[in-house]
Amino acid sequence: MTVSAPLQFRSIHYAGLAAGPRLIVTGAVHGNETAGTQAILRIMAELDSGALTIAAGSVTFVPVTNPLAYARGERAGERNLNRNLFPKAQPEDFEDRVANWLCPLLAAHDVLLDLHSFNAPGEPFVMMGPRDNDGPLEPFRHEQEERALARVLGVRRFVDGWLRTYGAGVERRLRNDSQLETVLRYGVGTTEYMRTTGGYALTLECGQHADPQAPEVAYRAIRNTLAHLRLVEAPPPQPVPADAVEALSMVEVFDKLHDDDAFTRPWSSFDRVAAGAEIGRRADGTAVLAPFEAVILFPDTAARANAEWYYLARANPGF
Repeated sequence: MTVSAPLQFRSIHYAGLAAGPRLIVTGAVHGNETAGTQAILRIMAELDSGALTIAAGSVTFVPVTNPLAYARGERAGERNLNRNLFPKAQPEDFEDRVANWLCPLLAAHDVLLDLHSFNAPGEPFVMMGPRDNDGPLEPFRHEQEERALARVLGVRRFVDGWLRTYGAGVERRLRNDSQLETVLRYGVGTTEYMRTTGGYALTLECGQHADPQAPEVAYRAIRNTLAHLRLVEAPPPQPVPADAVEALSMVEVFDKLHDDDAFTRPWSSFDRVAAGAEIGRRADGTAVLAPFEAVILFPDTAARANAEWYYLARANPGF
């Protein structure tokens, strides 16, 4: 599909009379993920009509973060915007140009809520950042604030450990290769970049792309975030009950070694895998077994050789 209309970037800012946090809410980082866009437009209509008012702090809405991908109705314009998200002195593709506009905008805020959806049927979940740390990969100091916000978004499933686990896979794959730092940067998307600026951020996967409830999940999350941060005058949202929480930490990534490596069965994210269970077969017939009881995440049947094939996660009782 070609795009005939000229493209432009658009953000809408609302500020209250009192001091408070600076929130940014993004939709359509991937162009076929429109639940966030619909929810943002609904909230903006309430703000514009006076049904809702920002009393303190500010909120910036970006209904369509990647206008090329959105105009095409596809995940990406020229590449995945949510990888290698850094400003570029010499932009090479459309997503580089998005990054040059978006990254300074993110840096001007304290908190990011990034709204996504996914292809297969499934339950909404939140992707969180790391524990507080001063390590070289993803130093962070807002663990408590980030996890408190995650608990009030209105979903019960939480996942952390993305960049740590992705980075361990990269280092194993490349070791001392000169491209190591470049490939590690590929794991940085909106939320990871936001944390590099001193803020904190959550990715909310609102459900399947076409699920009519996904925009409702996104809308509730925005309303709850505004109330939790006290940007609007509303009762604070109640956190998800502890006995309902499913918290997972990604712990290991497994690569395809050959293009003909194949899964034993069609796996979906959050499928449970018993220790010793067969997950797939290598091209030479060797069985790929689960090394421990786990939950499988992001299985990719289309992965190529020497790329991530699937991740395994464990229960995170410390959440």
